[in-house]
Amino acid sequence: MAVIGRGADESGPTLPLGHYRARDGSVSAPVEVDCARPHAACVVGKRGSGKSNTLALLAEGLCEVDGAVPVVVDPMGAFDGLGAVGATVCEPRVRATAVPPAEWPALVGLDPAGSAGSLVWQVADAADTLAGMREALAESDATPDAVRTAENHLARAASWDVFDPNGLAAPAEPTVLDLTELPERAANAVVRAVAAGLYERRVAGHGPLPWLLVDEAHAFLDGVAAPALDRLLTRGRAPGVSVVLATQRPEALPDTAVSQADLLVAHRLTGRADIEAVAGARGAYLDGAVRDRLPAGVGEALVFDDVTERAHAVRVAERATPHGGAAPRLSASGEETRRSPM
Repeated sequence: MAVIGRGADESGPTLPLGHYRARDGSVSAPVEVDCARPHAACVVGKRGSGKSNTLALLAEGLCEVDGAVPVVVDPMGAFDGLGAVGATVCEPRVRATAVPPAEWPALVGLDPAGSAGSLVWQVADAADTLAGMREALAESDATPDAVRTAENHLARAASWDVFDPNGLAAPAEPTVLDLTELPERAANAVVRAVAAGLYERRVAGHGPLPWLLVDEAHAFLDGVAAPALDRLLTRGRAPGVSVVLATQRPEALPDTAVSQADLLVAHRLTGRADIEAVAGARGAYLDGAVRDRLPAGVGEALVFDDVTERAHAVRVAERATPHGGAAPRLSASGEETRRSPM
Protein backbone atom coordinates (compact mmCIF):
# COMPACT_ATOMS: atom_id res chain seq x y z
CA MET A 1 0.00 0.00 0.00
CA ALA A 2 1.23 3.47 -0.90
CA VAL A 3 0.56 6.50 1.29
CA ILE A 4 0.51 9.88 -0.44
CA GLY A 5 1.54 12.93 1.54
CA ARG A 6 4.13 11.43 3.89
CA GLY A 7 7.77 10.47 3.89
CA ALA A 8 9.02 6.88 3.90
CA ASP A 9 9.98 7.07 7.60
CA GLU A 10 6.63 8.48 8.80
CA SER A 11 3.63 6.65 10.21
CA GLY A 12 0.15 7.31 11.57
CA PRO A 13 -3.48 7.25 10.43
CA THR A 14 -4.39 7.36 6.75
CA LEU A 15 -7.48 7.91 4.59
CA PRO A 16 -8.44 5.48 1.79
CA LEU A 17 -8.25 7.04 -1.67
CA GLY A 18 -8.35 4.25 -4.25
CA HIS A 19 -5.88 2.24 -6.34
CA TYR A 20 -3.03 2.97 -8.70
CA ARG A 21 -4.21 3.25 -12.31
CA ALA A 22 -2.16 1.95 -15.23
CA ARG A 23 -2.20 3.56 -18.67
CA ASP A 24 -4.44 0.77 -19.95
CA GLY A 25 -7.03 1.61 -17.27
CA SER A 26 -6.33 -1.39 -15.01
CA VAL A 27 -5.80 -0.88 -11.29
CA SER A 28 -3.22 -2.33 -8.94
CA ALA A 29 -1.99 -1.50 -5.43
CA PRO A 30 -4.20 0.45 -3.00
CA VAL A 31 -3.45 4.12 -2.35
CA GLU A 32 -4.16 6.06 0.83
CA VAL A 33 -3.60 9.66 1.98
CA ASP A 34 -1.75 10.69 5.11
CA CYS A 35 -3.81 12.40 7.82
CA ALA A 36 -1.34 12.14 10.68
CA ARG A 37 -0.28 15.72 10.10
CA PRO A 38 -2.00 18.80 8.64
CA HIS A 39 -2.21 19.30 4.89
CA ALA A 40 -3.27 21.98 2.44
CA ALA A 41 -4.81 20.43 -0.65
CA CYS A 42 -6.65 21.34 -3.85
CA VAL A 43 -9.04 19.07 -5.76
CA VAL A 44 -9.73 20.27 -9.31
CA GLY A 45 -11.63 19.00 -12.33
CA LYS A 46 -14.59 19.55 -14.63
CA ARG A 47 -18.12 19.21 -13.30
CA GLY A 48 -18.97 15.51 -13.05
CA SER A 49 -15.34 14.39 -13.07
CA GLY A 50 -15.33 13.16 -9.46
CA LYS A 51 -14.37 16.15 -7.28
CA SER A 52 -17.29 15.84 -4.88
CA ASN A 53 -16.76 12.09 -4.65
CA THR A 54 -13.12 12.66 -3.67
CA LEU A 55 -14.09 15.26 -1.09
CA ALA A 56 -16.77 12.98 0.38
CA LEU A 57 -14.36 10.04 0.46
CA LEU A 58 -11.88 12.09 2.49
CA ALA A 59 -14.64 13.27 4.84
CA GLU A 60 -15.90 9.70 5.34
CA GLY A 61 -12.40 8.58 6.25
CA LEU A 62 -11.87 11.48 8.63
CA CYS A 63 -15.09 10.60 10.49
CA GLU A 64 -13.33 7.38 11.52
CA VAL A 65 -10.06 8.97 12.70
CA ASP A 66 -9.74 9.76 16.40
CA GLY A 67 -8.59 13.32 16.99
CA ALA A 68 -9.54 14.59 13.51
CA VAL A 69 -12.76 16.41 12.62
CA PRO A 70 -14.02 17.06 9.06
CA VAL A 71 -16.04 20.24 8.50
CA VAL A 72 -17.54 20.24 5.00
CA VAL A 73 -18.71 23.41 3.25
CA ASP A 74 -21.61 22.23 1.07
CA PRO A 75 -23.03 24.91 -1.26
CA MET A 76 -24.68 22.40 -3.63
CA GLY A 77 -26.30 19.86 -1.31
CA ALA A 78 -23.89 17.10 -2.31
CA PHE A 79 -22.84 15.98 1.17
CA ASP A 80 -25.96 15.54 3.28
CA GLY A 81 -25.39 11.77 2.99
CA LEU A 82 -22.46 12.16 5.42
CA GLY A 83 -25.07 12.16 8.16
CA ALA A 84 -25.10 8.36 7.73
CA VAL A 85 -21.51 8.15 9.02
CA GLY A 86 -21.99 10.41 12.02
CA ALA A 87 -21.68 13.93 10.64
CA THR A 88 -24.12 16.60 11.76
CA VAL A 89 -25.79 18.30 8.79
CA CYS A 90 -26.85 21.84 9.73
CA GLU A 91 -28.02 25.13 8.27
CA PRO A 92 -25.47 27.22 10.17
CA ARG A 93 -25.86 30.51 11.99
CA VAL A 94 -22.78 32.58 12.87
CA ARG A 95 -21.99 35.64 14.95
CA ALA A 96 -22.04 39.01 13.20
CA THR A 97 -18.71 39.82 14.85
CA ALA A 98 -17.07 36.97 12.92
CA VAL A 99 -16.94 39.37 9.95
CA PRO A 100 -14.59 42.27 10.80
CA PRO A 101 -16.22 45.74 10.74
CA ALA A 102 -14.03 46.86 7.83
CA GLU A 103 -15.45 44.04 5.68
CA TRP A 104 -19.14 44.57 6.42
CA PRO A 105 -19.57 47.11 3.59
CA ALA A 106 -18.26 44.61 1.02
CA LEU A 107 -20.35 41.85 2.59
CA VAL A 108 -23.58 43.78 2.01
CA GLY A 109 -22.50 45.13 -1.38
CA LEU A 110 -21.43 48.67 -0.55
CA ASP A 111 -18.28 50.64 -1.29
CA PRO A 112 -16.49 51.17 2.05
CA ALA A 113 -15.33 54.58 0.80
CA GLY A 114 -18.89 55.71 0.06
CA SER A 115 -21.13 57.43 2.58
CA ALA A 116 -23.45 54.44 3.11
CA GLY A 117 -20.57 51.95 3.18
CA SER A 118 -18.65 54.06 5.67
CA LEU A 119 -21.75 54.21 7.84
CA VAL A 120 -22.13 50.41 7.79
CA TRP A 121 -18.47 50.13 8.81
CA GLN A 122 -19.08 52.47 11.74
CA VAL A 123 -22.14 50.67 13.09
CA ALA A 124 -20.45 47.27 12.65
CA ASP A 125 -17.59 48.59 14.77
CA ALA A 126 -20.01 49.88 17.41
CA ALA A 127 -22.28 46.85 17.82
CA ASP A 128 -21.89 43.12 18.43
CA THR A 129 -25.05 41.98 16.63
CA LEU A 130 -26.81 42.74 13.39
CA ALA A 131 -29.82 44.01 15.37
CA GLY A 132 -27.46 46.29 17.30
CA MET A 133 -26.02 47.62 14.04
CA ARG A 134 -29.48 48.54 12.81
CA GLU A 135 -30.31 50.22 16.11
CA ALA A 136 -27.08 52.24 15.96
CA LEU A 137 -27.94 53.18 12.39
CA ALA A 138 -31.33 54.51 13.44
CA GLU A 139 -29.61 56.82 15.93
CA SER A 140 -27.00 58.04 13.45
CA ASP A 141 -26.80 61.71 12.50
CA ALA A 142 -25.62 60.85 8.97
CA THR A 143 -27.51 62.12 5.95
CA PRO A 144 -30.96 60.58 5.37
CA ASP A 145 -29.85 59.16 2.02
CA ALA A 146 -26.84 57.42 3.58
CA VAL A 147 -28.92 56.05 6.45
CA ARG A 148 -31.64 54.80 4.12
CA THR A 149 -29.16 53.07 1.80
CA ALA A 150 -27.26 51.51 4.69
CA GLU A 151 -30.50 50.29 6.31
CA ASN A 152 -31.68 48.73 3.06
CA HIS A 153 -28.46 46.74 2.77
CA LEU A 154 -28.45 45.68 6.41
CA ALA A 155 -32.10 44.64 6.09
CA ARG A 156 -31.07 42.41 3.20
CA ALA A 157 -28.35 40.87 5.38
CA ALA A 158 -30.96 40.23 8.08
CA SER A 159 -33.14 38.44 5.52
CA TRP A 160 -30.35 35.88 5.02
CA ASP A 161 -31.10 34.59 8.55
CA VAL A 162 -27.50 33.55 9.19
CA PHE A 163 -26.51 35.91 12.01
CA ASP A 164 -27.10 34.85 15.59
CA PRO A 165 -25.34 36.04 18.79
CA ASN A 166 -25.04 32.38 19.80
CA GLY A 167 -24.03 31.18 16.36
CA LEU A 168 -21.59 28.45 15.37
CA ALA A 169 -17.89 29.28 15.59
CA ALA A 170 -15.72 26.14 15.43
CA PRO A 171 -17.40 22.73 15.13
CA ALA A 172 -15.76 20.08 17.31
CA GLU A 173 -17.63 17.15 15.72
CA PRO A 174 -17.93 16.04 12.07
CA THR A 175 -20.17 18.67 10.46
CA VAL A 176 -21.68 19.47 7.07
CA LEU A 177 -22.49 23.17 6.62
CA ASP A 178 -25.55 23.14 4.37
CA LEU A 179 -25.38 26.41 2.41
CA THR A 180 -27.70 25.40 -0.42
CA GLU A 181 -30.39 27.97 0.41
CA LEU A 182 -28.02 30.88 0.98
CA PRO A 183 -26.98 33.62 -1.45
CA GLU A 184 -23.26 33.80 -2.13
CA ARG A 185 -22.59 36.75 0.20
CA ALA A 186 -24.30 35.00 3.11
CA ALA A 187 -22.41 31.76 2.42
CA ASN A 188 -19.16 33.73 2.44
CA ALA A 189 -19.99 35.11 5.88
CA VAL A 190 -20.50 31.57 7.21
CA VAL A 191 -17.26 30.26 5.73
CA ARG A 192 -15.35 33.30 7.04
CA ALA A 193 -16.69 32.68 10.54
CA VAL A 194 -16.00 28.95 10.60
CA ALA A 195 -12.55 29.14 9.01
CA ALA A 196 -11.50 31.85 11.46
CA GLY A 197 -13.03 29.99 14.40
CA LEU A 198 -11.22 26.74 13.62
CA TYR A 199 -7.91 28.55 13.25
CA GLU A 200 -8.28 30.56 16.45
CA ARG A 201 -9.28 27.53 18.50
CA ARG A 202 -6.22 25.60 17.37
CA VAL A 203 -3.90 28.58 17.94
CA ALA A 204 -5.18 28.49 21.52
CA GLY A 205 -4.31 24.79 21.62
CA HIS A 206 -7.87 23.55 22.03
CA GLY A 207 -10.01 20.93 20.33
CA PRO A 208 -9.33 18.20 17.77
CA LEU A 209 -7.39 18.73 14.55
CA PRO A 210 -9.91 20.08 12.01
CA TRP A 211 -10.06 19.54 8.26
CA LEU A 212 -12.06 22.22 6.45
CA LEU A 213 -13.22 20.78 3.11
CA VAL A 214 -14.68 23.43 0.78
CA ASP A 215 -16.67 22.46 -2.30
CA GLU A 216 -17.09 25.02 -5.11
CA ALA A 217 -14.20 26.91 -3.50
CA HIS A 218 -14.01 29.51 -6.27
CA ALA A 219 -17.21 31.05 -4.83
CA PHE A 220 -15.37 31.86 -1.60
CA LEU A 221 -11.99 32.98 -2.90
CA ASP A 222 -13.01 36.49 -3.97
CA GLY A 223 -15.50 37.30 -1.17
CA VAL A 224 -15.20 38.03 2.54
CA ALA A 225 -14.26 34.39 3.20
CA ALA A 226 -11.05 34.74 1.17
CA PRO A 227 -8.77 36.18 3.90
CA ALA A 228 -9.67 33.41 6.35
CA LEU A 229 -9.11 30.69 3.74
CA ASP A 230 -5.83 32.28 2.70
CA ARG A 231 -4.70 32.25 6.33
CA LEU A 232 -5.43 28.52 6.57
CA LEU A 233 -3.45 27.91 3.39
CA THR A 234 -0.42 29.91 4.48
CA ARG A 235 -0.44 29.50 8.27
CA GLY A 236 -2.88 26.73 9.16
CA ARG A 237 -0.50 23.81 9.31
CA ALA A 238 1.48 25.12 12.30
CA PRO A 239 -1.53 25.07 14.69
CA GLY A 240 -2.90 21.92 13.03
CA VAL A 241 -5.66 23.03 10.65
CA SER A 242 -5.97 21.27 7.30
CA VAL A 243 -7.85 22.75 4.35
CA VAL A 244 -9.02 21.12 1.11
CA LEU A 245 -10.33 23.37 -1.67
CA ALA A 246 -12.33 21.76 -4.49
CA THR A 247 -13.13 23.68 -7.67
CA GLN A 248 -13.94 23.18 -11.34
CA ARG A 249 -11.99 26.36 -12.09
CA PRO A 250 -8.33 25.85 -11.11
CA GLU A 251 -7.35 28.96 -13.08
CA ALA A 252 -9.46 30.96 -10.61
CA LEU A 253 -7.47 29.75 -7.60
CA PRO A 254 -5.24 32.40 -6.02
CA ASP A 255 -1.49 31.95 -6.20
CA THR A 256 -1.37 31.02 -2.52
CA ALA A 257 -3.76 28.10 -3.05
CA VAL A 258 -1.54 26.62 -5.73
CA SER A 259 1.81 27.40 -4.13
CA GLN A 260 0.88 26.40 -0.57
CA ALA A 261 -0.95 23.17 -1.41
CA ASP A 262 1.21 20.14 -0.68
CA LEU A 263 -1.38 17.87 -2.34
CA LEU A 264 -3.05 18.59 -5.68
CA VAL A 265 -5.68 16.15 -6.97
CA ALA A 266 -6.41 16.75 -10.66
CA HIS A 267 -9.46 15.08 -12.21
CA ARG A 268 -10.48 15.55 -15.86
CA LEU A 269 -9.76 19.00 -17.29
CA THR A 270 -10.30 20.27 -20.83
CA GLY A 271 -9.90 24.06 -20.66
CA ARG A 272 -6.48 25.30 -21.73
CA ALA A 273 -6.22 27.80 -18.87
CA ASP A 274 -7.13 25.10 -16.34
CA ILE A 275 -4.59 22.66 -17.74
CA GLU A 276 -1.89 25.32 -17.77
CA ALA A 277 -2.71 26.17 -14.15
CA VAL A 278 -2.17 22.55 -13.11
CA ALA A 279 0.93 22.09 -15.28
CA GLY A 280 2.50 25.26 -13.95
CA ALA A 281 1.68 24.41 -10.36
CA ARG A 282 3.94 21.38 -10.20
CA GLY A 283 6.29 21.91 -13.13
CA ALA A 284 9.33 21.73 -10.88
CA TYR A 285 9.10 17.94 -10.63
CA LEU A 286 6.80 17.03 -13.52
CA ASP A 287 8.00 16.22 -17.00
CA GLY A 288 6.62 17.92 -20.09
CA ALA A 289 4.07 15.15 -20.66
CA VAL A 290 1.60 16.53 -18.09
CA ARG A 291 -1.14 16.97 -20.70
CA ASP A 292 -0.79 13.33 -21.71
CA ARG A 293 -0.98 12.17 -18.09
CA LEU A 294 -4.07 14.12 -17.04
CA PRO A 295 -7.01 11.72 -16.62
CA ALA A 296 -9.90 11.46 -19.06
CA GLY A 297 -12.40 9.24 -17.23
CA VAL A 298 -14.77 9.93 -14.34
CA GLY A 299 -13.14 9.07 -11.02
CA GLU A 300 -9.62 9.07 -12.43
CA ALA A 301 -7.11 11.49 -10.91
CA LEU A 302 -3.48 12.55 -11.09
CA VAL A 303 -2.30 13.32 -7.55
CA PHE A 304 0.70 15.58 -7.13
CA ASP A 305 2.54 15.04 -3.83
CA ASP A 306 5.03 17.68 -2.74
CA VAL A 307 6.42 15.48 0.04
CA THR A 308 7.79 12.88 -2.36
CA GLU A 309 7.77 15.17 -5.42
CA ARG A 310 5.90 12.57 -7.44
CA ALA A 311 2.72 12.41 -9.49
CA HIS A 312 0.46 9.39 -8.86
CA ALA A 313 -2.14 8.13 -11.36
CA VAL A 314 -5.08 6.93 -9.26
CA ARG A 315 -8.54 5.46 -9.70
CA VAL A 316 -10.44 7.06 -6.80
CA ALA A 317 -12.77 4.75 -4.87
CA GLU A 318 -16.49 5.47 -4.79
CA ARG A 319 -17.87 7.13 -1.70
CA ALA A 320 -19.99 5.00 0.65
CA THR A 321 -22.53 7.74 1.37
CA PRO A 322 -25.09 8.90 -1.22
CA HIS A 323 -24.44 11.94 -3.41
CA GLY A 324 -27.09 14.54 -2.58
CA GLY A 325 -26.37 17.03 -5.33
CA ALA A 326 -27.24 15.08 -8.45
CA ALA A 327 -28.96 16.86 -11.31
CA PRO A 328 -32.47 15.78 -12.37
CA ARG A 329 -32.85 13.66 -15.50
CA LEU A 330 -35.77 12.35 -17.55
CA SER A 331 -36.18 8.60 -17.87
CA ALA A 332 -37.34 6.92 -21.07
CA SER A 333 -40.90 7.10 -19.72
CA GLY A 334 -40.61 10.84 -19.12
CA GLU A 335 -40.41 10.53 -15.32
CA GLU A 336 -37.93 12.67 -13.45
CA THR A 337 -35.09 10.81 -11.80
CA ARG A 338 -31.77 11.74 -10.25
CA ARG A 339 -28.48 10.24 -11.27
CA SER A 340 -25.58 10.73 -8.93
CA PRO A 341 -22.19 11.41 -10.51
CA MET A 342 -19.05 10.26 -8.76
